[in-house]
Amino acid sequence: VLETVPFQRGDGPPAIVRFTCPEFTSLCPVTGQPDFAHIVIDYAPDRTLVESKSLKLFMTSFRNHGAFHEECTVMIGRRIVEATKPLWLRVGGYWFPRGGIPIDVFWQTGAPPKDAWLPDTGVAPYRGRG
Repeated sequence: VLETVPFQRGDGPPAIVRFTCPEFTSLCPVTGQPDFAHIVIDYAPDRTLVESKSLKLFMTSFRNHGAFHEECTVMIGRRIVEATKPLWLRVGGYWFPRGGIPIDVFWQTGAPPKDAWLPDTGVAPYRGRG
């Protein structure tokens, strides 16, 4: 369960909050083998923040969850949106290759807020992630 805490947004450009999960794991629904990803979550909170420990527990709950890369990445974004109702959110799932094909999955709620500073995700295109 994702827990939230109140947030006072104030005036001016919206804050952008980033969570980085470099050791995300889930299970392949076909083989049951582990899949690994570097997940980057950026969001502009409105009235609530996601509580970081509950996010950590939520992310680790995927360790025994069987789903395709695309489903995991989108599910993470949708669950955070459902819990926090942010002004904007994007999630990038940079999946390590299995079978020789890296898969990068991106999902966002719409256009980023005006005047928000959106740094690069910091994850290079696949060349041996690290």
